[in-house]
Amino acid sequence: MAETAILAEFDKGRFSNQIKQETRLPRIGPSSRHFTKDPHAMDSATSSASGNLARRLNLTWLHRLLNSSIGRKFVMGVTGLLLCGFLVGHLAGNLLLFKGEQDFNEYAEWIHHQKVLPLVELGLLLLFLAHIYLAFVTTIENRKARKQRYAVKESKQHDLALPIPAHNWMFISGSIILAFLLLHMVDLRVGIRPGINYEATAFSITVQALSNPISRIAYIVGPIILGFHLAHGFASAFQSLGLNHPKYNGIIHTVSIAFGIAIGAGFASLPILVPGMAERSGKAAASSSSTPGTPAAKTHGFD
Repeated sequence: MAETAILAEFDKGRFSNQIKQETRLPRIGPSSRHFTKDPHAMDSATSSASGNLARRLNLTWLHRLLNSSIGRKFVMGVTGLLLCGFLVGHLAGNLLLFKGEQDFNEYAEWIHHQKVLPLVELGLLLLFLAHIYLAFVTTIENRKARKQRYAVKESKQHDLALPIPAHNWMFISGSIILAFLLLHMVDLRVGIRPGINYEATAFSITVQALSNPISRIAYIVGPIILGFHLAHGFASAFQSLGLNHPKYNGIIHTVSIAFGIAIGAGFASLPILVPGMAERSGKAAASSSSTPGTPAAKTHGFD
């Protein structure tokens, strides 16, 4: 009986120790620190949290799309083409500067009286942010995945005096375009640039911004960089959408280069030509109005 009691107490104590060991909380030690800093574990936790939020918002399809590199490139291609459409419309409106002050002011007034303008501006902001974010993530992923390949490529081309292909500096050109966009917003949208009379007409404000020496250089260099960016990005967007075929790739590439040249040259022509044309038109109008017996010249057009 005594031996049975001793064995029972021994088994009870061993079982109790086993329960304590299984329910014991992990200590903060080297092993636990290694576990908490595991990047794969952190990525899995972040992905799981975003997945739960996507399910709550009924956006699981978007979560799956953005969780793959192909999906991210697809969305970046869509946002890029939508932004290209905006650039075409924006350039068409700005080219009215060559037609004259009255036409441009009427266009600007019509734009700012549209009730959907706040929604359009919000949509453009979301497109820009999405495109910039996806470009940043894609660039980081490509650098990590092809780090060794890039090292070999650079070592082989170190002594070659060749121009850098556009796809190798898309992120850099995009960063320059972002800086140019911020300057453009400060000049003509936010309206906080010193030396510009923002109480004047839209035409006058635009001419003042384009006549500023610093802005004039930026408004020439910025569109040129934008043109190079579009010359590669336009064709790349079609490839990201799967709209490429050996039979049509040559045509898409040619159209992409022509599109980049047209947009870049169109915007760059504004700071080069508009300030001088506006100045000559103003002088002609002032001269005509000061001459007795001469009908007043129209001040809303260029001579």
